[in-house]
Amino acid sequence: MLRSIPPAARLARRSLAYSARPFSSSSPAPLARKKVTTLSLLAKQRKAQPITMVTAYDYPSAVHVDAAGMDLILVGDSVAMVELGMDTTQPVTMDAMIHHCQAVRRGARSPLLVGDMPFGSYEVNDEEALRNAYRFVKEAGMDAVKIEGNRPSTVRKLVSSGVAVMGHVGLTPQAISVIGGFRAQGRTAVKARQVLDDALELQEAGAFAVVLECVPAPVAKAVTEALEIPTIGIGAGSGTSGQVLVYHDMLGMTSNPHHEQFMPKFCKAYAAVGKAIHEGLGEFKKEVESGAFPSDEYSPYHMSKAEEALFGAMMAEDAAKRQQEKGEIGKKLQAQDEYEALNLYGKGD
Repeated sequence: MLRSIPPAARLARRSLAYSARPFSSSSPAPLARKKVTTLSLLAKQRKAQPITMVTAYDYPSAVHVDAAGMDLILVGDSVAMVELGMDTTQPVTMDAMIHHCQAVRRGARSPLLVGDMPFGSYEVNDEEALRNAYRFVKEAGMDAVKIEGNRPSTVRKLVSSGVAVMGHVGLTPQAISVIGGFRAQGRTAVKARQVLDDALELQEAGAFAVVLECVPAPVAKAVTEALEIPTIGIGAGSGTSGQVLVYHDMLGMTSNPHHEQFMPKFCKAYAAVGKAIHEGLGEFKKEVESGAFPSDEYSPYHMSKAEEALFGAMMAEDAAKRQQEKGEIGKKLQAQDEYEALNLYGKGD
């Protein structure tokens, strides 16, 4: 029998128990919108109401995502590539993830917050996984954690110890050394069945939801229909319970002005923030170099005429001394410039 029913009510009670608590004195004031919990996600799934999730990594992003009314924020280990400039997600550490999770927690109150357990934080044994999961809850204020791959024993350990767990099957970026890079999964019948079986095992272990990444749409639809818990798709078609995209990707926000060349195939850009940033920085440079900025409009701080006159008199009194000091400093700087210009190993010296 394909379907297996998770202990949803027990998970929901645990989620409510620690997600409703105050985090710190610096936490934002409660919003009118109710806190999203694992129970409310299950309710949305039963009513066939699509679930929205965004991957974000810092305070301002979290504020925007919360204000937009998203159901979940995933603080993903993709921060390694998106914000820290790494080639893969594998190098990011627990401490780095906690740091980013804390920033997101300060910016968002209503969404369910999910911390992505990084590579090496849960694979050694279930006890170490639990210790690290507790850090996400206690230090970072996360409501749940996400684990990649089919690890029912680890999920069962965390859930039984009070930590809500989101599963993740299909493309699992932490395992790129094994799967041979960022490749779509489940494209043969055997592999598709494996994705389904993995998701069912995670559900049976107590996961409250499963991310399906980069799998064919028919496979994602079949998995969604087989599960009693929500599925969140990314590059998995429209047949899942919800969708997730990375904040920077969906807003066209990148360090490269030609962002469209680096967009994942499954991502739709809903804005062109990166282009606007590039243009804004270029305009600033142009105006500074031409002297157009700052104009009088952006030089708002003034002295009274009397104080300005007094200041001028003070400067005039020691003008000769300052001129002499300025000349000496200028000679030193000129000598440094000449030293830097020397080509010690070139011809003609």
